[in-house]
Amino acid sequence: MSGTEEELPPPSAPTSMRFSLPPAAPEPSFLDYHKTRVIHFAEHLGDVLLLSVQAAKSIARRPLELRATLHQLDSLGVKSMGIVAVTSLFIGMVMTIQFAFGLRRFGGVEYIPRVIILSFCRELAPTLTAVIVGGRIGSGMAAEVGAMNVTEQVDAIRALGADPAKKLVLPRVLAAVIVMPLLSVYALALGTLGAIIICAAQYDIKPTLFISSSLEVVRLGDFFSGLAKTPVFGFLIAIIGCHFGLRTTGGTEGVGLSTTRTVVAVSIAILIADFFLTKLLIVFQAG
Repeated sequence: MSGTEEELPPPSAPTSMRFSLPPAAPEPSFLDYHKTRVIHFAEHLGDVLLLSVQAAKSIARRPLELRATLHQLDSLGVKSMGIVAVTSLFIGMVMTIQFAFGLRRFGGVEYIPRVIILSFCRELAPTLTAVIVGGRIGSGMAAEVGAMNVTEQVDAIRALGADPAKKLVLPRVLAAVIVMPLLSVYALALGTLGAIIICAAQYDIKPTLFISSSLEVVRLGDFFSGLAKTPVFGFLIAIIGCHFGLRTTGGTEGVGLSTTRTVVAVSIAILIADFFLTKLLIVFQAG
């Protein structure tokens, strides 16, 4: 051997001790993916129905939670008037311009008031108000109840022997059912005001002519057919918001995810319910 020590290669690890990555999980097939989505949807739907039954059963039990309901009326109703006012006023203006653009081709500008008011009474005021307000108050409910859930306040309510469906869900549901018809009437008044302003400024239709022309075709049945939808919309907004709030997990990130899901679910539920309610009301009025 030479003066310098010969370097030996490092010993190799035994085959049984070598590190190997686990195999990647196979991606679910198209059918498996949608099967999972359907199962999750059915679970959410079942939970919503169960929560609705629990809230309905708790109505007659004391205490009546009047203070909490009044607080929710202020939070859901009074604090939503600003967004309802702005959206309704400008929707009335935009719809007037759009209808006028189409009716002028056929020489039917004088029919603008009738079309606008009929559309607002039956569809625009209740449905658009529910979608816009529902996104606000539904996400607010999900965030508030979700924050209580992740901080274990809901578990504390159960530990004290109280029912979360009565303490948290019922006041919000009652407030939403009461508030939505009032906000719909408020939206109808401001949408009509926006239409009157545009008709008077651009199309030389005086406010008195606008109102008299509208009253010739609009009946109380048209007004009540739109108003009858709003308690259902209010119930859907509140029960969906509370449902996602009670299912919130994972800290602040979970609260944000619940609010996003609530906005999407509330909007879809309102539009689907609007279709079936419209069909039902038309059949009822025709009969």
